[in-house]
This record gives sequence, C-alpha cells and structure tokens, in this order.
Amino acid sequence: MVAGGLEPEPCVTVKSTSDSPRWQDIVVRYQRPTLAKTGWQMANTLIPYVACWALAYRLVDVSRAASFAACVLATGFLVRIYILQHDCGHASLFKSVQANDVLGSLLGVITLMPYFRWRHDHALHHATSGNLAKRGAGDVWVMTIREYQAATPRERLTYRLYRNAIVLFLLAPAALFVVWQRFTDWTVSRKEVLSVYGTNLALAVLVALGGTTLGWGKFLFVQGLITWMGSTIAVWLFYMQHQFEATYWAPGKDWDYLTSALRGASWYKLPKLLQWFTGNIGIHHIHHLSPKIPNYELQRCMDENPLFQSPGTVPFWTGFRCAFLKIYDEQSQRLVTWGEAEQIMAQAPVEARSAAA
Repeated sequence: MVAGGLEPEPCVTVKSTSDSPRWQDIVVRYQRPTLAKTGWQMANTLIPYVACWALAYRLVDVSRAASFAACVLATGFLVRIYILQHDCGHASLFKSVQANDVLGSLLGVITLMPYFRWRHDHALHHATSGNLAKRGAGDVWVMTIREYQAATPRERLTYRLYRNAIVLFLLAPAALFVVWQRFTDWTVSRKEVLSVYGTNLALAVLVALGGTTLGWGKFLFVQGLITWMGSTIAVWLFYMQHQFEATYWAPGKDWDYLTSALRGASWYKLPKLLQWFTGNIGIHHIHHLSPKIPNYELQRCMDENPLFQSPGTVPFWTGFRCAFLKIYDEQSQRLVTWGEAEQIMAQAPVEARSAAA
C-alpha cells in the first residue's frame, strides 16, 4: 500500500469500448441544473451559515469553547457556500449564465474570492491539470525530481518551504484568501479587475459595519476563526483532489484530457456528512471530466456508470498520508515523499536521469 492509498499504475489513456456509450454522451445527461434543487441548496446553506455565525457571536461572552464550536459548524456551511460559488463559475448551478455570474459574485464577498478573477484562474486549472508543460495555473506547485536536482539551492529551499505541511495547510491558506485575493495585475481583463476591487469594496464596508456595530474584538474572533478554518479546509480539499501518489502527470505532447480527469483527479471518499458539507467535490474525477454537471448530480453520475467507478480512490483516513508526498518522479510516474526522493536521487544523479529521459 502506498502513501495515497493507491498502487501506481502506468499512465495509459482511459477509453470506453466500442460497444459502450461515449463518455461525452454519458455526462451530457447530468448537465441539467434543477432550479428546485439549486434553491434548496441555497436555503440549506446560506440560512444555517448566518444562524451559526450569529450563534457564535452571541456565545463569545458566555463560553469561548461554545463559540468556537459554533464557528466550526459555520465553517462547514462556508465550505458549502464556496461550492455554490464554484458551480456558478462553471455555469452549472443555473441554466442562465447571467444568474450564475450574479450569484457567484455575491457569494464571492462571503468566501473572499473575487468571482471573475477566480473563475478565470480556475478555468486555466481545468484546462491544464496534469500537464507538466503547463503547470502554475491555479494549482499546487509540483516539481519533478529531475527539476529539483537541476535547481539552485535557493530554489530547492523555496520549494521545500512551500511543500511544508505547516506552511501549505496552516499559514498559506489564510494568506491566500485574505491577502493574495485582494490584488491583481492590470494585464487581466477589465471584468476581472472590477471583480477584485468591487469585492474588496464590499468587504471593506461589511467589515467596517461589523466591527463598529458588533465590537471589533468579538467580530474578529468569530470571523477570523471561520475564515482561517474555511481557507484551510478549502486548500486541503484542493490538495487532496490532485496530490495523491498515483496521480497523473504527462508531458504536453502526451497529455490526454480524459486520462487527466479519470486518473489525475481523485475520488476523495469522505464520510457522508462531510461529503454533504463539501458538496460532493470529492467526486472530483467526474467534475474534471464534465464541470457542467451540478454538484448534486455527481454522485448519481458515478453510481449509474461503471466507466466512472474506478478512479484514483483516496479513503478519508488514508488521505492524510498524502500530506507527506512532496515531489513527482517521472520514471515511476508517482508522487513520492522526501525520503523516497533522496533515495532516488542518490541512485540516479541528475545527469543520468536527464539522459534516460
């Protein structure tokens, strides 16, 4: 058994047989958003989030422990809000593109993610996931062993710090959501620029109102905890969706969309309650195969189609071991730990590995 709970497999293209339906014909049946289901998700997510936030605030003076517990529950609903925004970005929550964009922009004020800027970056992620020639677009930084061997000491140190679990999961997420998302360069589209600074303005107004009317201490205690926990969970989920041992990476010329979806995105098998709070996003292989499928149809799509039932499955508890995977070995086609990487590098110096490649 390997660190990610999977045995490495050769990077072969996954194809349906000639007598089975094409995968494109299968997924299109699930790409129909239902207004009633969408409305129910909005109600069972936004209302409880506000209620839990208010409860956490009221409990601050009664018991910090009880307030913290309410913050944990509110964080679960915040993750669901992010999933709703995520579906809006793929135009899968409503039939109307405009409706998706309006709701997504409003939810971005709650998640701290400017909608149009995030949508652009996330589209790049979907278009390049698993492609070694196109890394760096909205993904977790991954180096190959050969690249690491050829890197300067400073580049190696930077990469090791980036992949450190404390940095990656406890420090960087809040910085990403609270600080990094507040800025953009002026080379992006006008819509994305307005999205960033429009979201910032809305946040400034809400924070000022919250701090002055509720008291800065209690407001920052509640919102700070929820933001920190929510950002950490969001980054962890994103990590688990692609950073497992037998994940798929291929050079640009060999990269294949179907294989990237079914082998490069995991089926992160969460307990049912956590699967509900995370809006089925653990069924990530189907989401990457067809982002237009609403989150509430992903489970049914997998259950009804054997073609989609043998992805890279990562069980919940086993998934925590994936945090120890640090670098990609192109020869064995798997993510490995630093210990394994050191052994590989000792056995094959960079010159030999470059020649073999």
